[in-house]
Amino acid sequence: MTMACTILLIEDNDQNRYLATFLLERHGHRVVSAVDGAHGIALAQTLTPDMVLLDIQLPVMDGYAVARALRAIPALAATPIVAVTSFAMIGDREKALDAGCAAYIEKPIDPETFVSQLETIARRAHAPEVQP
Repeated sequence: MTMACTILLIEDNDQNRYLATFLLERHGHRVVSAVDGAHGIALAQTLTPDMVLLDIQLPVMDGYAVARALRAIPALAATPIVAVTSFAMIGDREKALDAGCAAYIEKPIDPETFVSQLETIARRAHAPEVQP
């Protein structure tokens, strides 16, 4: 994510959506938002984003179900999905990774490190795998 990327942000909280969008756009990234899982999945199919930021606590369909649905879309099979949640419970990180997320970030996000965290995740996701 060192160059400008298109990021799909699926987040139902207005303040969290605004902060993440502000920080990412300030670093030159394009952010497209959805406020629920169904809208996010529909946008992902037409947009094919470089990364998806996914709130786990969403209305109707939780982030785990959204992540599994996104992983079922062939064009998004390798797209990094980053789970972002404020209600972290024991086992949530594992559930997010099992659902297809590449990483897990707890809210509140740190404005000083948020974008660099995402850039690190993107680099790892796009790094060639080393064969033993």
